[in-house]
Amino acid sequence: MSDKQYFAETSAPPATQAASIASPINLILLSLLILLAYFRLRGSPKQSLPKGPEPIVFRTFTPPTLKPYNGEFNMPVYLAVRGKVFDVTPGRNFYGPGGPYENFAGRDASRGLACGSFDEDMLTKDLNGPLDNLDGLGDAEMEALQGWEERFNEKYLIVGKLVPVAEGPKEES
Repeated sequence: MSDKQYFAETSAPPATQAASIASPINLILLSLLILLAYFRLRGSPKQSLPKGPEPIVFRTFTPPTLKPYNGEFNMPVYLAVRGKVFDVTPGRNFYGPGGPYENFAGRDASRGLACGSFDEDMLTKDLNGPLDNLDGLGDAEMEALQGWEERFNEKYLIVGKLVPVAEGPKEES
């Protein structure tokens, strides 16, 4: 056997085919690259913030216009103390329907809070008449009322003022 024959038989055969680019591993890598590029370029989804509460507008209330704000029918709960109207909706379980102070909702609660009474007779009967001027309250009741007013000022938003019907905004017809 000649050296040429021996060398030809023992050496590896020359590559007759070029490796295909479409090999399974290359296809997997290409798919991963395309998927990565897609997620990178598409961006993150837009985030939306939850809708906040409706803005509260400071307004002038009369006893009849304050009355519907008693927490029924999904209405906010407002009450008045010495002419200031407070949004006590966060304390709905106390001031709303079924709560211990529910008779004050949508009303002037000044006299009842000053006297520490939840009775209906503490509320002004005539909604179209003058506001309660708190006559007949002693120093202890006025001090109690001031304590309640301070508590409401710290805890709740003032959304308006309470005025008699005669001084209230005139409805356009």
